[in-house]
Amino acid sequence: MAVDLNHTIVPSSDKHASAEFIAGILGLKVGPQWGPFVPVETANGVTLDYLDSADFRTIHYCFIVSEPEFDEIFARIRERGLDYWADPAHRKAGEINHLYGGRGVYFDDPDGHNMEVITAPYA
Repeated sequence: MAVDLNHTIVPSSDKHASAEFIAGILGLKVGPQWGPFVPVETANGVTLDYLDSADFRTIHYCFIVSEPEFDEIFARIRERGLDYWADPAHRKAGEINHLYGGRGVYFDDPDGHNMEVITAPYA
């Protein structure tokens, strides 16, 4: 039996704004609201289902992309003047990493969720 991730719920203070933010950075589309959720679908069919929530802990999400997609995403991060880091603890500000022969960057979404974009999977 194959097990695939289908969706995950992303708590947010404003589901529409947060979905638009990540879709804009990653070059994805925001889907139509479905029940209380605003979905953003990735290329492998997994959806980030944004949900308004008054109380939540921040979460880490990682997206693997091609080298050209990384260039586009990183350009959007810089164009928006977002802070970014080479590490998940946010100690290496204004840098990207080159782990496992690829590139990676971390940035926060409007609710403080720690977003990561990489071009090579971690071993």
